[in-house]
Amino acid sequence: MYQKILVPLDGSLTSNLALQEAIKLAKQMNARLELVHVYEDAIYLVDENYFNYEELQKTIHSCGEKVLVSAAETVRASGIPVETRLIPSNNERIATILMEEAKRWQAELIVIGTHGHSGFSRLLLGSVAEGVVRIAAIPILLIRDPEG
Repeated sequence: MYQKILVPLDGSLTSNLALQEAIKLAKQMNARLELVHVYEDAIYLVDENYFNYEELQKTIHSCGEKVLVSAAETVRASGIPVETRLIPSNNERIATILMEEAKRWQAELIVIGTHGHSGFSRLLLGSVAEGVVRIAAIPILLIRDPEG
């Protein structure tokens, strides 16, 4: 029985499916959820001559907060205890940050969405879920995008 389930979210359909599965599990096991959103630094994405870096960073932070607030409302409506955590990547790999957070929070399970890319698409896009699976010291439940 898992008592602490970590759920990484990015606002995608796949992460929302992972959230729904985590809610089902939490109800069955009387567990708590921690919802985590890791946001990346936009410094590599912008040319400061054309964009206001600070404003863009505030927008990215705000979008992450909205993802967490909305998801936490869904969890609370299901009667499950929930915590949220918004974490800047600080140019670290997101999978590494998620595993550090799982360790800090003493999570016993991670429920994460995966888009199910394979071949060149996976090579090009990478996969946070795959990175988590490779370094995880706790069980991982992958929820695949049915359209994937």
